[in-house]
Formats: sequence, structure tokens, C-alpha cells
Amino acid sequence: MTEDKRRRYSSPVVDGLGKSASRAMLRAVGFTDEDFRKPQIGIASTWSNLTPCNMHINQLAEESAAGADEAGGKSLTFNTITVSDGIANGTEGMKYSLVSREVIADSIETVAACEGFDGLVAIGGCDKNMPGCMMGLARLNRPSVFVYGGTIMPGKNHTDIISVFEAVGAHARGDLDLIEVKQIEETAIPGPGSCGGMYTANTMASAIEAMGMSLPGSSAQNAISDTKAADCRAAGAAVLNLLERDIKPSDIMTRKAFENAITVVIALGGSTNAVLHLLGMASTVGVELSLDDFVEIGKRVPVLADLRPSGHYMMSELVAIGGIQPLMKMLLDKGMLHGDCMTVTGQTLAENLRDVAPYPENQDIIHAFDNPIKADSHLRILYGNLAPTGAVAKITGKEGTHFTGKARVFHSEEEAQERIMDGTVVAGDVLVIRYEGPKGGPGMREMLTPTSAIMGKGLGNDVALITDGRFSGGSHGFVVGHITPEAAEGGPLALVENGDTITIDAVANRIELDVPGEEMERRRKAWSAPAPRFTRGVLAKYARTVSSASEGAVTDKP
Repeated sequence: MTEDKRRRYSSPVVDGLGKSASRAMLRAVGFTDEDFRKPQIGIASTWSNLTPCNMHINQLAEESAAGADEAGGKSLTFNTITVSDGIANGTEGMKYSLVSREVIADSIETVAACEGFDGLVAIGGCDKNMPGCMMGLARLNRPSVFVYGGTIMPGKNHTDIISVFEAVGAHARGDLDLIEVKQIEETAIPGPGSCGGMYTANTMASAIEAMGMSLPGSSAQNAISDTKAADCRAAGAAVLNLLERDIKPSDIMTRKAFENAITVVIALGGSTNAVLHLLGMASTVGVELSLDDFVEIGKRVPVLADLRPSGHYMMSELVAIGGIQPLMKMLLDKGMLHGDCMTVTGQTLAENLRDVAPYPENQDIIHAFDNPIKADSHLRILYGNLAPTGAVAKITGKEGTHFTGKARVFHSEEEAQERIMDGTVVAGDVLVIRYEGPKGGPGMREMLTPTSAIMGKGLGNDVALITDGRFSGGSHGFVVGHITPEAAEGGPLALVENGDTITIDAVANRIELDVPGEEMERRRKAWSAPAPRFTRGVLAKYARTVSSASEGAVTDKP
């Protein structure tokens, strides 16, 4: 056995006479005698040609492998899965989306622990890839770097995937004909990269960079660019530096680092999914984090970025003016970030940001502190008799901050979508979509299809939508998700009836059902839990093991 601390995991696999068979196997994949004396670096690739978010990641993995090899390591590349929310949204298949986060974490942990990798680079390019990769890296706790696959370029006429979803609703309203919808469909997705607004992919990439687990700039680079290729190569080399210094994810993913991530997500106007994923990542690495932390940080952090879906600009346009590094420098100088946090560069966050130049003077994507988009957080954590253990809303203020309406109850996303499209849903309704939570769905589907239909039909300011499911980063409007306890577990959402009055107050952070207590008790006694929708397979396993959305919906909670 070696005394080289950089090889603490690979050494038991390949050193000594007794490991001759192991070495024989590895010689077949290209190892030489010299390679057996090098730290082994696993390159976890989420490549797949089933989605533009990940179609280019093989090339990025090759760059990271080359960087690791050039720095003195021996790289080995392996794949994990991806699914496409953009393709699956509005179908039964979307139930597998959040589940894929756990499968990705499980698979990275499984391969790296089995094969004895000393360090890792994980490359993600779609919503669940990123937290899934991060949870896998956290479980292993070996020197690691996360790389973001990069953002897509805008489509024709400044369009993106959300433009397509909303075009369907606009057609139902009569504003677009079928030819115009098809033209948007054909031109909105021009090539590789993750969805172009501050949707979940770009939100999570930014959060991970702010946390210190990506190299500076990684979250704000175009998918097809020399800059992104260089980022990948540098990540491979950075793992060797982390090995030398024995800096592990647990040294970086600290409580302060999560606070930094939340701060940057709020400043960027990021996705509600960041709440779910950051809670899940914190649980995995053993950091105490709760919904209330989003409340407290949100009181002092403004929304500064005019980015889609609620704003105008796309990620590629933020890339063009410097990405998120100047924003982080602004936040640090304002005392809103912890500058002493360690990062994968081997330096602190403050050291990384020391020489970052400010944004160009004429840009209007990132607002000044004295002219914010919103003075406090758009991520509202709501409590009340409809959500005793919390719910999550994304309310920028453009939708208003208060909504009272009559419940229109649906037991599935598909049912709600049909009634939106056929005109049943009208102004003043509060759409209740239940039995779509982590256990009840199972899988906690995104409600992007109905929220896009609402916006496309021009009802964005006139109806609200609440659910124990969740929302795409592309959703906007008066929407509340992650309602806990979920309906399938007998949460109050299961007891709502058509015509009940529901009030959502995004200033007082309350969501209330105006039904007397004795009537709620009568309904509770009459309610019975629905039978499990799946009894075998991955969805059944997920439903049996998943925790509440308010705890990150993880499947390995002790």
C-alpha cells in the first residue's frame, strides 16, 4: 500500500500482488505501469443525445479528462443518466424527473466508491443533473469539482423553450395561428445548452458556483465556447490541487456556503426549485438548513437581475457582460456574502473575487442596490392552515402580492390543463392541483404546462395556482408549490373543496383556507388516503423512501 495520501482510495484497488487481476482489467482500458502510481480521477459525464442540455457534454468530459491527466492524474470517464423536463413536462413521464436526481446521486456514489476514485469531476447540464451530481459528490466527500455544461443561445426573435410552452396558450386564446406556433417551435431551441433564462439549470449552476464548488465563471458560460472548454480542462487540473491539499466537499459546502448560495439565487431572481435542491444538498452533506433560512436571508437580499422568466434578459446576455462574478463582488462589498468560505480554487471566495471588474456602465441586466427589481426576496416561504410545514412561492411583485379567490380543485396536472385550455378556468379562480407531491405523484411533477397555459391565455394576473407539486424555473405568475404536508399524507390540501375561499398573502407570507375548524375536522374524518399509484419499480421505491419537500425530498434521510 502507498503512503501517497492522494491515492487513499485507488491504492487498495491496484497496489500489490493481490491486485494483479484489477490491474489486468485496467490495462485493457489503457493503463500503463506509470498510471497505476497516479491518483485516479473519475469524470462523471451526464452526456445524452436525448436533450440539447446534455448533447455536448461528451466533449466537455474529454476536456476535463485531459486536464486531470495533464496535472498528473489518471482519468476514467463514466456516464450517469439524464432526463429532459422540457420534453416530459405535462406527461406521466415527468414523475421521473425529480426521481432522476436521486438516481444520479446513487449512480455517482456507486461507481466512484466501487472503483476507488480518489477525486472527481462531475459535469451536469440539466435541472436535476446538477443537484444530483452535487449530492453524489457530497456523499463520497472526496476532492471534487462540479462543472456546468453551459447555457443555450437565444432562438429567433429572442425566444426560448418557455416561448414554445406559452405559444400553445396564446393559440388557445386566438392570438397565434398554428403556423406561427410551429415557427416558434422550429426556431426557439437553436443548439446545445441548458434552457436560456434564469430557470432551474442556470439557477442551480449559479448557486453551486456561489457555494464554491465550481471554478469562478463556470455558471455563466455559453455551452459551445472556448471559455467553457477551458473551464472543463481547468476543472480536471483543479481536482489534483484539491487532492494535494486534501480539500473535500465538506470543507467547502458549509453552512456559510449555503447562505452564499441562497443569497445569489435571490439576487438573480432564481427558480423555486433551488429551495428544494439546496435543502436536499444540505441534508446530504450534513448541514442544518431549513425553509426559515430562506425567509431570514430573503429579508435582507434584493432581487437585482432582470432575467427571464419574470424579467427580460437571457443567461447568454448576462454572460456577455461578465456573468455572476461581478454580482457576487457587489454582494460581497455590501456585506451580503461570507468571503471567508473555501472554494475549489483552494482560495477563499473573497480571494477569488478580489480582482473582478464591475459590470459595464451601460448595462441594465443587473440593477444597482438603490434600484432593485424587488427590495426583498421573490422566493416566499408561506405558512398557514393550508401549509402548516411550509410552501414555496415565486412572487416578484409584478403579479401583485395578495390574492383571494375561489378554489377550483383538480386531482392531477392533466385535468387542470384541460380545464384551462377549454375555458373552464376563469378570472378569480385559485387552481388547486393536489396528489402531485413527492409521495402522491409520486415524483412531484413540475406544473410548467398549466402555468404556461395560464400565461398564454392572458390569465397570469387573474388566477392563482397552488399545488403540492412544484414548478419549473420557467413558471411565473401567482403560483405556490411545495405545499406540505402533501395531500397524499393527509395534509390540509387534501381537504379543500370547490368554492372554498383561499387567500395568499406574499407580504405576511401566509396561505389560508377560509373554512371553519369544525368543518375541516368533518372533512378530515371523511378523507381516506388514495391507494399507491405504483407498487413496483423506481416510482414505488421513491414513494416509500422520499422525505417531505420541506426537507428537500431526499431518499436517504436517516
